[in-house]
Amino acid sequence: MQLPSDVPGRIAADHLFPEEFAAICDFGGRLAGTESERRAMEYVAQRGALASGVPCTKIPVSYGGWRAQRAELHLADGTAALCHPLVRSMPTPAEGLTAEVIDVGRGTPEEFEAHRREIAGRIVLVRHELMFVAGTIHRRRKYNMAREAGAVGFLIAGPVAGALVTGSSGRNEGDAGIPAAGITPETAARLVRTAQGWPQATLVIAAEEYPAQTSTLLFDLPGRSDELIVLSAHVDGHDVNESAMDNASGVATALAVTRAVAPYVRNWRRGVRLAFFSAEEWALTGSARYVAGLSEEDRRRIALNLNLDTVAGGKRLTALTSGFANLEPFLLQAAEISGHKLRCVRPLQTNSDHANFALAGIPALRLVAGYDEPDANVRFVLTPGDCRDKVTADDLINAAQLTAALLVAACNASPAESEQWRHQG
Repeated sequence: MQLPSDVPGRIAADHLFPEEFAAICDFGGRLAGTESERRAMEYVAQRGALASGVPCTKIPVSYGGWRAQRAELHLADGTAALCHPLVRSMPTPAEGLTAEVIDVGRGTPEEFEAHRREIAGRIVLVRHELMFVAGTIHRRRKYNMAREAGAVGFLIAGPVAGALVTGSSGRNEGDAGIPAAGITPETAARLVRTAQGWPQATLVIAAEEYPAQTSTLLFDLPGRSDELIVLSAHVDGHDVNESAMDNASGVATALAVTRAVAPYVRNWRRGVRLAFFSAEEWALTGSARYVAGLSEEDRRRIALNLNLDTVAGGKRLTALTSGFANLEPFLLQAAEISGHKLRCVRPLQTNSDHANFALAGIPALRLVAGYDEPDANVRFVLTPGDCRDKVTADDLINAAQLTAALLVAACNASPAESEQWRHQG
């Protein structure tokens, strides 16, 4: 089934679309556990109900809360350098952690292996890579390699000149860990080894852990059968920016698409479940709890998860198809029929909420902008530059129109087609 002819125009003319995007940015970075996140979740619950025409179902999500109280980095010459603690970083001793810094470059497995005998007892320095590029090694993997090699601390330098970087350490509540912080590339350049030896630095991180709770927000629009397409986006972000691309763009797009298609869903083969997660930036905790709580029957009902995360900030949109090879021809055809270009990238990438659906055997994809575009604005994600000025109205409209086309096609695919999606290549 093709996209209803009036839907693209309704999306383009939707004055609420840019208003909601701006409102979500206005709440600030929306770090899980902050007032910024709480207010944003309340707003999204209200806007989701208006967009869908159905009441919001809130599922409580308990998780290990964490908040930073202090973060400092002092170099050997006594100067202070900018730093930002990674989410769920372990604290240092009150007086700080003073140790030599070993720069292992990009932080590949080969580089860690080459320096393995030198890492123990030192602070490891690596580089944060552009996330939406083939072959990227995720920050959490580098952190774990450093910890396993005996490092006492972890520093990661951002990819943008003058800008520090943030993100999650990936450490779960109760896990062992090491103090970890993001720094600027200029600071990394000052931490080079010389003929006198490894440079020394003092890292100070004060943080506390506490029981925390957020919510998953669900809005169900039934179709003719009990099957569903889950359209999802995460609301939370980081406190160094507005988290505009990652992920106010996905949240606002999901709302706009739902508003445009809601009148039609009752006549489609499958219904739509609009889902908003939080604590995504905490190693995908919100969606992990949600998927883990599904019964086998609930999982069977979900034919596809269409996850929107960072859908603005680049020239092109890519579907990360999580290893579901048979899903790709369907997506490409739906995009082509609607006049959109789409690239599919197959290997499972555990960089957003779609991964938890995929790991549970549910066909899932992440729609993302700027993949393999090193100069795209998405390079500012997780830096202070992830603000609304990096997103254009055309970015949002294009993402919403393509999302609507994929959603309509998925809701009306034949049972034989949807069954094929579940067979991974």
